[in-house]
Amino acid sequence: MLSSTLKRSSVLLGTAALLAASALTGPAGAQSASAYPQYTALGDSYAAGAGVPNSSGGACMRSDHNYGSLVATGLGVANYRDVTCSGAKTAHLSAAQGDDAPAQLNAVTADTDLVTLTMGGNDLGTSVLGVVDVIGACLVAGVTDWLGEPCHDVYADRRFDVGTWSWVWENDQLIARINATGPQLGAEIQKIKARAPGAKVLLVGYPSVFPDNEWTCFGKQPLAVGDVAYLRGIIVRLNTMLATTAAANGAAYVDTLTPTKGHDICSDQRWVEGLIPGSPAVPFHPNAAGESAMANAVLTALQ
Repeated sequence: MLSSTLKRSSVLLGTAALLAASALTGPAGAQSASAYPQYTALGDSYAAGAGVPNSSGGACMRSDHNYGSLVATGLGVANYRDVTCSGAKTAHLSAAQGDDAPAQLNAVTADTDLVTLTMGGNDLGTSVLGVVDVIGACLVAGVTDWLGEPCHDVYADRRFDVGTWSWVWENDQLIARINATGPQLGAEIQKIKARAPGAKVLLVGYPSVFPDNEWTCFGKQPLAVGDVAYLRGIIVRLNTMLATTAAANGAAYVDTLTPTKGHDICSDQRWVEGLIPGSPAVPFHPNAAGESAMANAVLTALQ
């Protein structure tokens, strides 16, 4: 979920192979090597593993230890195509993202047996930066009110409800964008199924970025406490939309939020990095351990 314009902001990359290998151990990595010989990975920077060593694909920042690569290794895939790209929006499944990033669906062919897709997060933003628009707005807003919900106020209208004697927010722009993305993503899934009628299609959700207890972020990340809760709710809504869209279009949804709880940006053992990464990854994205956890969720779903 990162635009190519932020490539220079990624931290120096170190080795993460040991962490990534954990996704391939145990029963989740025991899938038959011949089950899915032709596998295509689609998606945004969460699927690309932006910032996780080792990176290729130019501005798309595809890691050779992203969850798709780990799944391909675990399955013994003969022909693996990784066309994930940082900054990709739903529209980039059928339209080119740039000169070096043609429409991702071009990589889905009649012989494709398995397709994984993580998409929708960047549709929350209105510019080429995608969801970075939202994160940036929340970081700036947090400077003004550490204990409130200033970013929530940016994206929704707040009013005081006399009946409940509390503040309520209406006309939330992020929720509206999530709702609008669902039908678009459903149409793209139908295109995938038309191009590869025999393929198993997995819509892979987003991991736990923000903690269940927003106060654990206080002093650790430059976000207002109330906005941590707000953004956590947005991730939940986004994943709910993905699950609903998958079910309505003959795909399977893979939950990565539940198995990554407790390893968010404010955890002592992060699988998703915060503003200043402690392990190689771009800010607010999975590190090698996070990509491994996502791969394990996919491999388990395929058992």
